[in-house]
Amino acid sequence: MTDPRTGTLAPSAAAATNGTAAQDSLRQRQGLAFGVGAYVLWGLLPLYFMLLLPAGPVEIVANRVLWSLLFCAILMTATRSWRSLAEVLRRPRTLGMLAIAAVLIAVNWLAYTFGVMSGQAVEASLGYYINPLISVLLGVLILKERLRPLQWTAVGIGLLAVVVLTVAYGKLPWIALTLAFSFGFYGLVKKKVGSGVDSVTSLSVETLVLAPFAAVTMVALSMNQAATLTGYGSGHFWLMAASGAVTAVPLVFFGASAARLPLTTIGMLQYLAPTLQLLVATLVLGEHMAPERWVGFAMVWLGLIFLTIDAVKHTLRPRKGERK
Repeated sequence: MTDPRTGTLAPSAAAATNGTAAQDSLRQRQGLAFGVGAYVLWGLLPLYFMLLLPAGPVEIVANRVLWSLLFCAILMTATRSWRSLAEVLRRPRTLGMLAIAAVLIAVNWLAYTFGVMSGQAVEASLGYYINPLISVLLGVLILKERLRPLQWTAVGIGLLAVVVLTVAYGKLPWIALTLAFSFGFYGLVKKKVGSGVDSVTSLSVETLVLAPFAAVTMVALSMNQAATLTGYGSGHFWLMAASGAVTAVPLVFFGASAARLPLTTIGMLQYLAPTLQLLVATLVLGEHMAPERWVGFAMVWLGLIFLTIDAVKHTLRPRKGERK
């Protein structure tokens, strides 16, 4: 309440206001820590995949699915959230949408793992750089959204960058485009699902859908003596088993971050992962970047700058009815 004599907040009200501000500040700091943690872990994935050699991309993805399902089961038991999984399984439409999401994320994981393991981690990082531009483009083509001028500029620069990079690589950068489109469509499907399904439950359903295919894949690899899971010592086995935590932990961090931070901040944090992937590819894995490829990357970055400026301006613009 306001003190009528001074026009200031009464001590109790001031304390409550300060307490709320302190809580908001703490939530934002926590959200930033969770967000940075998630994107750093995603950015360092190439290093983890190289530790899994001589396993191939197919075996790595199959193990990632199976161990993620086990990790999610442990996590849901610890948090007593099995009921949310049961509710999703009783909703055919939601289950169907998450099944589509499962296929898309499997394609994404396979393309990314193949890119890293075949010495094309730079192109894989490009896929996550252009993903925001592809998401905007899909919004126009599928959701019939109307783009603002800066968004059109960003998309135009992004498309031109793909042409430049096609010339630079001597081929269409299909790994980057597969990653960008699969993750872009994955985002669209998850948007249709809505916020009614939390990240752990969603990952549990998606891995549950993929688990039979992953199990068959591992049986086939074992029968053909192509599986490495149990043939290269306990160290290799536990590194493969860790793929469950490697998959689920950053996703949980991301969910915690998204609940605490504005969407604009999350949007800017997302560039941290491909930047780390690019640094790992060039500085640690020793992949070569020709000058013309740097030109293509620079064009992509320019498009992302336009996209970020537009997002910030649109977020800060006063809404109708608000005081300026």
